[in-house]
Amino acid sequence: MRRMTSALPLLDTVRTHEGVARFLSWPGDFEPDEAEHAEPVHLASGTRLEPFAGDGAGGTYFFCGEGVEERPVLYADSEGGAALLAVGLPELLRLRLLLAAPWWRDCQEFTEAESDLLAEEYLADLPDLAADREAAARALGLDLPTAAGALARLRETATVTGRDYRLVFTPEGTEYERLFG
Repeated sequence: MRRMTSALPLLDTVRTHEGVARFLSWPGDFEPDEAEHAEPVHLASGTRLEPFAGDGAGGTYFFCGEGVEERPVLYADSEGGAALLAVGLPELLRLRLLLAAPWWRDCQEFTEAESDLLAEEYLADLPDLAADREAAARALGLDLPTAAGALARLRETATVTGRDYRLVFTPEGTEYERLFG
């Protein structure tokens, strides 16, 4: 009997690997089983949106377009802000693993110094963060970028690549605000 494989193997691993799921849930605030967005939205371009994960504050992660895990990933918060975060699930997970903490959205300058400052209060309460992050990355088969590399990539994706990914609140036709820049 042939075993069926999922079209989203990396997302399946996130859902089923206990250590990965726990780390991405907290401190990562990334919940792949919470994929409902609170309001009807669409991309201004008409490109397909597929919610696949959420966070504890009502935010939603969407795949954009056709394909599987290589599709661009847009994040929309519950306050009317949105940004393209990554081009593909592997890139998103590398960023989430490295920056896995609630402070990622506050990195408006995209610098290591800013991220380090924002992280201080969390790291005092999470002494095993680095070890847990490394274990999750190994389980997913992902190499982690440097903090500087991750922040530079996030800046590029959110402010340059993502400028054409405009999320619209469907009933009113109003665009979400950009989370960055």
